[in-house]
Amino acid sequence: MAHSIDISEEAGVRYLHFGSSWIQGAMRIARPWNLELEYTKEMMASLLLREDSHFPRKVLLIGLGAASLTKFLYRNYPLAKLTVVEIEPSVVAAARQFFKLPEDPLRLKLVIADGAEFVMDSTQTYDLILVDGFDADARAGALDTQPFYQAVRAHLNDNGIMAVNLLGRSKGFAASVERIGLAFDGRAIAFPSCDSGNTICFAAAGDAINVALDDLKDQAVELKEKTGLNLLPTLVRLEQAQTCPGGMLVL
Repeated sequence: MAHSIDISEEAGVRYLHFGSSWIQGAMRIARPWNLELEYTKEMMASLLLREDSHFPRKVLLIGLGAASLTKFLYRNYPLAKLTVVEIEPSVVAAARQFFKLPEDPLRLKLVIADGAEFVMDSTQTYDLILVDGFDADARAGALDTQPFYQAVRAHLNDNGIMAVNLLGRSKGFAASVERIGLAFDGRAIAFPSCDSGNTICFAAAGDAINVALDDLKDQAVELKEKTGLNLLPTLVRLEQAQTCPGGMLVL
């Protein structure tokens, strides 16, 4: 069933809704390339988890929304090839009309399809897979199942990373993290919930990640200088949550 697409604006920020007041995406009109919502910034902490200067070159984004993550990667990682899978054609149209989604078939491939089915049927592998797909009732459906997470792992390159947006205050949150952990042999970590209630879970394939939070902060400073994105508050919250024993993030 097609979503009713609604656009609202307040205090210089344009919002995307699917027929309800629930926010599906946002863009500060004066800074269209920047990430506006806290959880989208947190998903980009995946960029800190690999020191490879070529990471990421191939990115799969499941769920387009207001195209925030897509535009951020497109602008700041010019060598990256992006594939975006979005189930609703009207969302793609809204992203182009209202949220400045670029048209660049060489670097940005848009696929209208069910995200779970796309991954199951794909023959491609990716460095980074970002999962942020919900319906109007905030349900992830097949995107939050054991077979889906296992398929994602199978489609990650050596040293690939998955980042998933989970609604942390929903009753199914712990079960979601457990499913991800099972699919990735325990190599998953859920960051503390954002103020919005979103929790971002990261999972890794390939070489083990064993990095000091202090080193991550140094990388965050570099990322801020490069892109304007400040992930230092995210790392402070991670430190305060004591989910990284001995000041080490192990994944």
